Amino acid sequence: MTGDRGRLVGGGARPEDRMDHALRPRTLDEVIGQERVKANLSILIEAAKARGEAVDHVLFYGPPGLGKTMFSHVIANEMGVNIRVTAGPAIERPGDLAAILTHLRRGDVLFIDEIHRLGRAVEEILYPAMEDFALDIVIGKGPGARSVRLNLPRFTVVGATTRLALLSAPLRARFGAVYRLDFYDLGAMEEIVRRAAGLLGVPIEPDGIAEIARRARGTPRVALRLLRRVRDYAQVRADGVITGRVASEALDLLDIDPLGLDDVDRRVLRTIIEKFGGGPVGLETIAASISEEPDTIMDVYEPYLIQLGFLARTPRGRIATKLAYEHLNIPYEGEEQQRSLFDEGV
Repeated sequence: MTGDRGRLVGGGARPEDRMDHALRPRTLDEVIGQERVKANLSILIEAAKARGEAVDHVLFYGPPGLGKTMFSHVIANEMGVNIRVTAGPAIERPGDLAAILTHLRRGDVLFIDEIHRLGRAVEEILYPAMEDFALDIVIGKGPGARSVRLNLPRFTVVGATTRLALLSAPLRARFGAVYRLDFYDLGAMEEIVRRAAGLLGVPIEPDGIAEIARRARGTPRVALRLLRRVRDYAQVRADGVITGRVASEALDLLDIDPLGLDDVDRRVLRTIIEKFGGGPVGLETIAASISEEPDTIMDVYEPYLIQLGFLARTPRGRIATKLAYEHLNIPYEGEEQQRSLFDEGV
């Protein structure tokens, strides 16, 4: 049996999560985009199959929604093994991880999302498991305590993180392959929307595909969410077919602009521009001003704003660039100030 047997550790999935799972590619050939990562994974998997071994441990990092979970399932499916899915915050005690490890079979994939949030005590259990495929258990307490080593079958840890810098150096060093996932280009996004619409049985025209893809922030997860909402709009307000006009009307109603910026994106930029003169301003201050968590702004919103060139990080804080002013139709007067900030080192 394949990876579908693996269960989700730490809770059930929402209906939309289950739909996203059904839309996920199952093999490398079905994956759209991320060509460099696909090529490297293909070599990794083929080599492991030829040797009859488990795939080496793999770490994926990058902004959320780009396919880290998808690639973990693809690895399991390509290898014909089970996958166990968990997340760093769900593994609270060393015993939680020990229970998962002792139920793995030879070649299985253990996917740990948000792996940078593992506790230090849990990491200490994971080190020998990844390196020596062994589990060290302490039996008893005090002077009479003794350590027992249990051998584990060779398995694969696939880690995912949006914050590579927060991963401890010893844990990072135990991954044999580390890949960064980047935002998808427009062509790949259009293919993803077209494929998903076909699987969902949604009638969609080429200009409707292009409109959704353009506003999806280069992120497949966002594209699937927008496709579902545009499908609803087409069903209720139109004849069920997603045309360019229908998609545009639906996305405008959702307050998503032609570049894919939503209300929070614009609030971040407007806060920097209107309350703090374009910056520099600290992340904590921005978060407090718009009532959002700093981590949410850093992980979810900043990467795309930086990708567009609307936001920049300097040693003194975040600044809104001239492009951000132009996008929001706000007069720009800070070119000399920004040049001096960049001269200090971004």
